[in-house]
Amino acid sequence: MQLGVVGLGRMGSNIARRLHRAGHRCVVYNRTEKPVAELAAEGLTPASDIPDLVKKLDPPRAVWIMLPAGAVTEGMVDALSELVSAGDILIDGGNSFYKDDIRRAKALESKRIAYVDVGTSGGVWGLERGYCMMIGGPKAAVDRLDPIFNVLAPGPGAIARTPGRNARDHRPEHGYIHAGPAGAGHFVKMIHNGIEYGLMQAYAEGFDILRGKADARLPDAERFVLDLADIAEVWRRGSVISSWLLDLGAMALAEDSNLANFTGAVEDSGEGRWTVDAAVEEAVPANVLAASLFARFRSREEHTFGDKLLSAMRFKFGGHVEHPAAERS
Repeated sequence: MQLGVVGLGRMGSNIARRLHRAGHRCVVYNRTEKPVAELAAEGLTPASDIPDLVKKLDPPRAVWIMLPAGAVTEGMVDALSELVSAGDILIDGGNSFYKDDIRRAKALESKRIAYVDVGTSGGVWGLERGYCMMIGGPKAAVDRLDPIFNVLAPGPGAIARTPGRNARDHRPEHGYIHAGPAGAGHFVKMIHNGIEYGLMQAYAEGFDILRGKADARLPDAERFVLDLADIAEVWRRGSVISSWLLDLGAMALAEDSNLANFTGAVEDSGEGRWTVDAAVEEAVPANVLAASLFARFRSREEHTFGDKLLSAMRFKFGGHVEHPAAERS
């Protein structure tokens, strides 16, 4: 299948690579030339600009947009909508706000252009591991794109089947789901990221308490110097709290148990705020998720060891680097 990919950052480039390696034909474009040239050297088709990308795609076209949420993605959807034709599909694979998806899909209906939103999880590891995808949009368009999603998804791997799923849709077992109409994919991904905040905060606080057990203010008999890297490692193996996030935390602690390369100033990329907003709209108590969001705000004022572990985990799964204080103000 042929696909246009616009936005060749950490995830966009690897999405194109994974598809290319599986035999799909990708036409790629980025605002800066370097990632385009790198992918062209690997055999992908480069585009000099957006009109050139559209021209190099055979109708009916499909274009995957992998850009930051907000005005950049909005502008690209508008630009592409003027260049593609009825029957084509525009895919937003970034972290857009789901209400924007609903509005965009409705606006494109009059042109008979399908809009598909894909909440994409996998970060910098997606090229090898695959991407967990939560998809919203019309059934016909999502079904047409299934060969793309099937290749990008991680597949069932070695994970045991969940009892009772024999008669259900097989796609979730492969790592992707058609969640519902436009906006549903990004809504599910938004809640996914809200939960991620809470899980990461729980690990961060727990390891902060473990480290604090060596505090000189405690009685001698109650003072322990604990090996955090070894604790993380043993919890990975058979523990009820094992997870990929713990795997990444264990990796960071094995590299440096003091996490000296991290200040502990933890950014939030928007989905956590939107998740809390959704909880307020639905009158759903979300104590843990809200507290984890506010903890990130607090981390930019004072930093604990737990903040450093949060930052380290974010770097490990998504390549998120800390910004100097001047950039955060």
